[in-house]
Amino acid sequence: MLFDVGMENNIEGRSCSWVLGHPGCFAYGKDSAAALAATADAIRRYAAWIEAHGAKGWLEIDELEIRLLETWDVYDINDNYDRVEQGYSVNAWFQHDWKPLTDQDVERGLKLLTWSRQDLLEAVHSLTPEGLNATYPGERWSISGILRHVGGAEWWYLHRLGLAFPRERVPDDPFDRLQTVRARLLEVLPQLSGSRLVMGVDGEFWSPRKLLRRAVWHERDHIWHILSLFQQRR
Repeated sequence: MLFDVGMENNIEGRSCSWVLGHPGCFAYGKDSAAALAATADAIRRYAAWIEAHGAKGWLEIDELEIRLLETWDVYDINDNYDRVEQGYSVNAWFQHDWKPLTDQDVERGLKLLTWSRQDLLEAVHSLTPEGLNATYPGERWSISGILRHVGGAEWWYLHRLGLAFPRERVPDDPFDRLQTVRARLLEVLPQLSGSRLVMGVDGEFWSPRKLLRRAVWHERDHIWHILSLFQQRR
């Protein structure tokens, strides 16, 4: 099976290989070559994750072929949209992001979001309030802070397309925030099938496909982040 990849460089000092059309399937590397080299294993882990949630036959990976289609170098801009060394980071917009979501994309996206949320809540369900709010050396957030960040970022993705509820309605409690924002995403996603909506916001393009790509990636990435913090405690 052929897997097309979009490469994003200089994303927090590393490269990310996005497997296009498969939200939540990605690989990191110190540079584009390393990220591309890690992509095959990432696809195999992704396929195993999907199958573990009961969706057999979703991906055929016996004859796995990877094709790099596009490369995007992240850059920063200021309020006048001029490039600067430090400012607002403009993340990847791939040609693939222009494509409207199909009914199958939406159906699968809903499942991916459900599975990743199950994994996230399972990862933290046994933590006490002390465990949720514990700090870690060199880390910006506690686990509670990471959960708030996941919910807040998802609201921000929706806001990029004019689909979010007012910011003042975003709950502060991390679990309430996760639930409330996710409910909105699950509500609007089926309405985006076939939509050609593309919006330019703060010097950056957004579409329903990019929203789904980023939302599944972001949650899965922070699940691994949380699990890595647990390793530090041992």
